[in-house]
Amino acid sequence: MGSQGFGGSGITVGIAAAALLAEDLTGSQALAGLAQTTQVLASAVAAYWLADLMGRRGRRPGLTLGYAVGAAGGLACALAAVAGSFALLLAGSALLGFTTAANGLARYTAVDLARNEVRGRALSLVVWATTIGAVAGPSFTGPTADAAGALGIARLAGPFLFGLAAMLVSLAILWVFLRPDPLLLASRASGREPAAAPRSAQWARVRAAVAARPALGLSMATMALGHAVMVAVMVMTPLHMRHGGADLRIIGLTISVHVLGMFGFSPLVGVASDRIGPARVMVAGAAVLMASTALAGGAHSGASPRIAAGLFLLGVGWSLVTVASASLLAGEAPAEDRTQVQGAGDLLMGVTAAAAGAVAGVVMAVSSFLLLNAFAAALAAAAAGTAWSATRCRT
Repeated sequence: MGSQGFGGSGITVGIAAAALLAEDLTGSQALAGLAQTTQVLASAVAAYWLADLMGRRGRRPGLTLGYAVGAAGGLACALAAVAGSFALLLAGSALLGFTTAANGLARYTAVDLARNEVRGRALSLVVWATTIGAVAGPSFTGPTADAAGALGIARLAGPFLFGLAAMLVSLAILWVFLRPDPLLLASRASGREPAAAPRSAQWARVRAAVAARPALGLSMATMALGHAVMVAVMVMTPLHMRHGGADLRIIGLTISVHVLGMFGFSPLVGVASDRIGPARVMVAGAAVLMASTALAGGAHSGASPRIAAGLFLLGVGWSLVTVASASLLAGEAPAEDRTQVQGAGDLLMGVTAAAAGAVAGVVMAVSSFLLLNAFAAALAAAAAGTAWSATRCRT
């Protein structure tokens, strides 16, 4: 929980800055979402790779490596702002994806030693801890940009340098205090020792687990679609606001409101997941996502209460879908393949969101924020369908 607070700020402080810096460097709305898309796609690959490492070495090495690589990415993005290099921004964004992956996989650390009846609550508490830094992070976009400008460097380098410092703090907390390693302890308690396996064999076992447990595959699909909705709308919102004259402080505050919705109510989501079942909570989350796109899509450019409310609901819907689907996935996955299944779920989530983010940039360039939200609403409707199917086959 301690590491999540700092890690959350390290990731979210760059959310608004990445799209704005990409547009400044390229002069293109279509390319503005590419930095965030690169980060999301890299986080997908990193999630599976780090989960595989955790399965063999434990949670601590995997999580700390993710933050170390992400810190290097923050430095690269800051240098990109100074040098005016879009290629360096994309490279840094890819490295930042490792921190995104580590922050996501940390939620499963909470359930390594949790009892079945409180699994959702335990997972949601780690997600909730992200609120502290993640809500505060975007609000530092303006002040850190001003600080960088006062030092005579590119203003948009400031948010990335702030994120770099936050990621290093998270790394230190995990390396020093995450002892004993919960995954290794759980494995030994169950009589299993971590062992390496060929990549092809790991995928075969993941496919077999999904085929044997339909709810497992449906939870992965719902999680991926819900994350795609969130990324598609969130990554283009700073541009939509800036085009209407909103400054960095208002944009950062709006993203903070969105992040509050993402993480602030996760303990309640965890309790609901334990009491009424994660699949039902997933259905509710998909419905909230659809409502959020209807609200945000009709908002005018610039700053408005309507876009802030839509982004808040977007975060709440994401929380309902993500916490509940992760809880269902953790409960359904076979113990011997748990980390590989978790990594595969986050890989699917990241690839789907990366594709949605790329499409979002094109839609904004050729049409409007309203059409982008209509596209996101279609994804949310698909998530509602997979979530509803999960309620029919939950074991």
